Amino acid sequence: MTILPPTFHFPSALLRLPSPSLFTNPMFLSMAAQTHYDSQEINLPNAPNCTINYPVPLSPQLPAISKQMELARAMSASSKSSLFSLSRTDVVFEDDWLIAVNKPRGVYCESVLSSIPSLLNDSNDSVELGTQVDLPELHLANRLDRDTSGVMLITKSHKVAAKLVRAFTDHKVRKTYIAFCVGQAPEWRQITIKSGHGRSKFGAWRVYAASDVGRKLPGGSVVRDMQTLFEVLSVNGHGCSKALSAEEKIVIVEEKSVVDTNNVEDEILVRAYPQSGRTHQIRLHCQYLGIPIRGDVKYEGVYEWKGIKYDGHELHAESLSFEHPITGLPVVLDAPLPMWAIQALQPLPC
Repeated sequence: MTILPPTFHFPSALLRLPSPSLFTNPMFLSMAAQTHYDSQEINLPNAPNCTINYPVPLSPQLPAISKQMELARAMSASSKSSLFSLSRTDVVFEDDWLIAVNKPRGVYCESVLSSIPSLLNDSNDSVELGTQVDLPELHLANRLDRDTSGVMLITKSHKVAAKLVRAFTDHKVRKTYIAFCVGQAPEWRQITIKSGHGRSKFGAWRVYAASDVGRKLPGGSVVRDMQTLFEVLSVNGHGCSKALSAEEKIVIVEEKSVVDTNNVEDEILVRAYPQSGRTHQIRLHCQYLGIPIRGDVKYEGVYEWKGIKYDGHELHAESLSFEHPITGLPVVLDAPLPMWAIQALQPLPC
């Protein structure tokens, strides 16, 4: 039996390889300048005449320069994480069932979790010298990327953990993020982007067409839906954005992004409201929109900007809102903003 894949016709421009200098430019790795054709067609080993045509990712492959930089960042984070400990000033919220902390950039979630017991012991005033309290059953309720700062929620029992996992799965937890992006200033004030999400045959997370949701990928996984609402907070220090359209724009991804790279020097601060919880969701959608996050070399963000080199991306988990799993009361957790966000939110005069 032969499964005939559909025929795709690509413009010749998509088949040209980018200039090698593109991957060595330390200032900006432009998405629009790169052209990729990811062949996802795989021959079955036991049936050489039978091929499976998998969905083709629509976001670019990882820039060549990102591999070396990501390795260096991972080694730095491992060293930093091994010495990391929390203080009471890092605590955003705590009760008998939950504790939320403000995770710094460049520290792994597991290191934050492992430092909770000593924090709880140190803060228990009733503990006699030389003794320890019985530690609760600690679980991570949410995870953040290594270089993403902000709210991390930890539960203190299996029962509470199970309830929060269900709340996250059912999209009953509202999340907001702040991101500092560099690219072409958008014409929209708000935009909702809907796409597919999954791993390519090389294992990297990529954006897929919305119509590919549910289709099988190499390795056995499937394309899953991914949706994010973005709101522009400031452009080049101006928070008054009068020229931006007040009408919310909706983008349903079905083809590769085409972004004008003639103007790539705008600084855009956005707030993101992820409607799904996919890995690297905000980072991928920022890349697709042509406003990659500053420092995010994996997804084409600048790593050197105005004479400063960045050792991580500037993405901050601003808040979590949910119904308390035990009391049923509304809970809103806000993490203090990092300095880069505070400075960007101080707009210049209009």
